[in-house]
Amino acid sequence: MAFKDKHRQEEEKILDVDAAMSGSLTFRDPVNLRINGKFEGTLETKGSLVIGPNATVNAYIIGDEIVIAGRIKGEVLAKQKLILMPTAVVEAKARTSKLVVNEGAVFEGTCHMLREHFSIDELAKYLEVDLPSITEWASNGKVPAIKEGEGWKFERKAIDEWLASGRTGNG
Repeated sequence: MAFKDKHRQEEEKILDVDAAMSGSLTFRDPVNLRINGKFEGTLETKGSLVIGPNATVNAYIIGDEIVIAGRIKGEVLAKQKLILMPTAVVEAKARTSKLVVNEGAVFEGTCHMLREHFSIDELAKYLEVDLPSITEWASNGKVPAIKEGEGWKFERKAIDEWLASGRTGNG
């Protein structure tokens, strides 16, 4: 019985958007989001995000797994995987751990592959924070860090969890 209840709770977290929207959307809990219409703005989600084949999106997108079948312009950060379906037309700056480009997909832009560990320079770029702040946070234990000789390294998974928890170093 508990299994059925859990399954029903997961089903309730599916959002299917078939409308024109603009603005900033942030989902703090995992959700399966599908956009079939037009969206412009900023979208931050946990879970899976599907940009449907009829969707047109002009946005800055952050998500775990992002599947694109429609048209998108902007920036995409897929923390786990970015999948471009055969009907995808993407003009973007993309960052991801894993990239799947199906035959027929159009990708124009740049792609930066995320590694399991960041150097201090990579983390500064990833967080869009200056180098001295990162060094201070690491030294004071405000950011998850591993001392390596005279420098630091940062596990990507720990950084993503730290960001999701809201315990950023400047707070």
